[in-house]
Amino acid sequence: MMFALMLAVVLLLIVLTIWAGLRANEADWGRWWVNAIDGLARRYVRRFHRLSGARLHLPDGGVLVAANHVSGLDPLLLVAASRRPLRFLIAEEEYNRFGLRWLFRAAGCIPVDRGGRTDAAFRAAVRALKAGEVVALFPHGRIHLDAQPESRVKPGVLRLAQLANCPIVPARLEGIAGPGTVFTCLFLRSHATLTDFPMLTAEHAHGPDMRQQLGELLLGRRTALEIAES
Repeated sequence: MMFALMLAVVLLLIVLTIWAGLRANEADWGRWWVNAIDGLARRYVRRFHRLSGARLHLPDGGVLVAANHVSGLDPLLLVAASRRPLRFLIAEEEYNRFGLRWLFRAAGCIPVDRGGRTDAAFRAAVRALKAGEVVALFPHGRIHLDAQPESRVKPGVLRLAQLANCPIVPARLEGIAGPGTVFTCLFLRSHATLTDFPMLTAEHAHGPDMRQQLGELLLGRRTALEIAES
């Protein structure tokens, strides 16, 4: 009798959790259970990490989201700020992390071999962008705190925009407790904020100093991009 009661309670908790996730869901990932995880992530980020009211303003069609990389919390913050699913470019070693690959795969993450063989990831990202999806990445490559000296982003983000002929929406994350950590930050309560900036078009991505400018923008070292009118 006691076992049956405990089982019923567990099942009820599971149903309530799924229901809560689906109620909070805002982006359609194509599968109900992924939508439920999306909703739970939004509740967690907004209530525990206090990311309230922040929104990524994304146009229709293919678009790149480029953000600074402060911690392991960053992808959840971006997901919670978007009404569209985000396909993240993610390091292959992270994609294959034990116990998480199923989730990254379900979310459509694109693994990148940081050993230098990036062509397959680039082709997959370009296909997704041309199909009208949103691809998100951290163009400094790894966790990169504001105080670190190098500003320039990796060239891949601008190359992707040019190959897919799509805009870039830059976004800056701040207020995260435990910066520089991957897991500790998940358990420290933050007062996270997200700022998105005006789009950078594929045409303007050709600018000779755009890697430097975009990097400085994401790291809080400038407030806007200087784009020469053609």
